[in-house]
Amino acid sequence: MRSPRRCSRNGCPRQAVATLTYVYGDSTAVVGPLAAFAEPHTYDLCETHARSLTAPRGWELVRHDGDFAPPPPTTDDLVALAEAVREAARPVPPRPDDTEHTQGHQTGRRGHLRVIPPSH
Repeated sequence: MRSPRRCSRNGCPRQAVATLTYVYGDSTAVVGPLAAFAEPHTYDLCETHARSLTAPRGWELVRHDGDFAPPPPTTDDLVALAEAVREAARPVPPRPDDTEHTQGHQTGRRGHLRVIPPSH
């Protein structure tokens, strides 16, 4: 399963929403919307780093003026979500040590919750 693209800045855990590309022949740095595919020699950036980026001295910086939208979910993301929902909905079989007997009544126990039978 593919994980979402993350910001290329060291130690930044945020999701990438922009791509930085250097055009060396024109001494230009371009920050635009996230490219469809990660390419060599480009850098994915989160919104904070895309907005605060400065170009090297003597270079021009071309920056996208609009909002940086998060990328749409991929098929991999949807499949992972469906699998997580299925796993969470799967019943957990009771273990032999999860059942307590109290005063002749059986008290079921699952995790931190208990089902106590009604008093007669």
